[in-house]
Amino acid sequence: MKQLNILVVDDDLEVCEFLQAFLDSEGYQVHTLIDPTQALDELREAEYHVVILDLIMPKLSGIELLDQIRNIDSDIAVIVLTGKPSVDSATESIALEVSAYITKPVSTTELRETLDRVIRKKGMVRSREEEMLLAIGRNIRRLRHGKKYTLAQMARRTHLSVSLLSQIERAESSASMATLYKVAGALDVTLSELFGDY
Repeated sequence: MKQLNILVVDDDLEVCEFLQAFLDSEGYQVHTLIDPTQALDELREAEYHVVILDLIMPKLSGIELLDQIRNIDSDIAVIVLTGKPSVDSATESIALEVSAYITKPVSTTELRETLDRVIRKKGMVRSREEEMLLAIGRNIRRLRHGKKYTLAQMARRTHLSVSLLSQIERAESSASMATLYKVAGALDVTLSELFGDY
């Protein structure tokens, strides 16, 4: 399954770590940079589908970096993430064709919905199978957290490995129906609840 690659550029290490963990769990391939001056080299060396960009950074502002990004790639999706929104920065961002402008602190729900919208708008729609695997993984993780079960506890209840359960939650592995029945039984939910609204 082809993963979408996201580059996060934010001088705040905690924000980078939060976004890395969240986006990994959503099935994205993620690379973070706390030094904005390294971003252009990274974009030239690797293929990225989306850039999540902080606006206020030392050495190079997000707007300056966005302008430089547009000089080398006019099409890449850029999501601006800022703790200090302003009319000026929003106007400049729009002029440089950002895909979305989000204020910190961002909720995981808002970020997930924004990414889904940006990905669809840019024509990078995930395959139906990938969307289904991500939905199942998200629902299993949500239900497991709701029961306060660890992956080790789920492994004990299902007789499946922690590694396999983790791969299913991250949409890195396609679970068989037998496996999904075991997971649903361990969580005391119906099979359809694992699929959610998908």
